[in-house]
Amino acid sequence: MSFDPKTLRFDSAGLIPAIAQDDETGEVLMMAWMNAQSLARTVDTGRVTYWSRSRQAFWAKGESSGHVQTLVDLRVDCDRDCLLLRVRQVGPACHTNRRSCFYTAVRDGQEVELMGPMKDT
Repeated sequence: MSFDPKTLRFDSAGLIPAIAQDDETGEVLMMAWMNAQSLARTVDTGRVTYWSRSRQAFWAKGESSGHVQTLVDLRVDCDRDCLLLRVRQVGPACHTNRRSCFYTAVRDGQEVELMGPMKDT
């Protein structure tokens, strides 16, 4: 069966959440938004492109930082309203220079930082 993006359930703003997961380790790296055009760009080029809600513009991951995400596998959830992007990540995924945006845990009612920023190489 051919993939038809029109079968996806985008929200009222035309967006769908996309979770980026490291293909090699399974680590969840980040969540961002895609629209139909950024999804098409990602599928066509293999380079992950999101839609920036704040800038109202396409955002090819790593275009300014060099921390590129290359698409390995695209998965659609059962309700067709969320995407899982299995990616090959170069450098940190988070704008705070951490490997993952999910670097804070809540344990026993306290926030705990799980990782610091990555060192520049």
